[in-house]
Amino acid sequence: MLSDPIFYLLAVPAVILLGLAKGGFSGMGALSLPMLLFAVDPVQAAAILLPILMVQDVVSVWAFRRSIDWSVIRAMLPGAALGIGVGYFYAASVSPAAVMAAVGAISILFGAYRLWVERGDPPAPRHLPGWSGQAFGVASGFTSQIAHAGAPPFQFWVLPRQLTRDMLVGTSAFFFFAVNWLKVPAYAALGQFTRENMLTAAVLMPVAIASTFAGVWLVRRVSAARFYTAIYVLMIAVGAKLVWDGVL
Repeated sequence: MLSDPIFYLLAVPAVILLGLAKGGFSGMGALSLPMLLFAVDPVQAAAILLPILMVQDVVSVWAFRRSIDWSVIRAMLPGAALGIGVGYFYAASVSPAAVMAAVGAISILFGAYRLWVERGDPPAPRHLPGWSGQAFGVASGFTSQIAHAGAPPFQFWVLPRQLTRDMLVGTSAFFFFAVNWLKVPAYAALGQFTRENMLTAAVLMPVAIASTFAGVWLVRRVSAARFYTAIYVLMIAVGAKLVWDGVL
């Protein structure tokens, strides 16, 4: 198990953000992996978070199990599987610095995209063709494999469908539940399911479960608009720092 106190100072709030995201505050969790990169390398950070995400997925899928648009799942999941494969080969063939730069770039794009959406501008054309779901699925699988940040491509294709709040949350929950299971062989092949990583994930698991239930409860009761804005601005700043560190 990791014993660095700096890691846990970063990991606990990172896992809380993941829980809130899985509970329905979509987008908040995308800051979690970039935060951990100030303490550990990107592939190890992603491997520690993966079992945490999988447990949180169970909570969110159960909570919204009656609100899933299966047509979205069918349209995007096969492409996501391909994107995960591409992400695995990328992580396996480049240096940790290159992975860090990729995570930073994804963070900047995600933060900028979400700030644009929050301004009220339309996130995408109203009627994207059905076949394009596979292309956005590939992008979502790739960014999810590299940085656990598959939400932007997913949302870009799904938001114009104007699903209800619960249907959007439930569909997203099931999609990433499936995506995270598909990532297991890739992380196993990268040699990341070590005793150290899994024990570290286990220590963080109670925080993960509690924060996910908190997110499910809060999403139906509060507005988090200002908090979202702060998260996305911070995400862009962290992403810029990671790109700088990864390139230099």
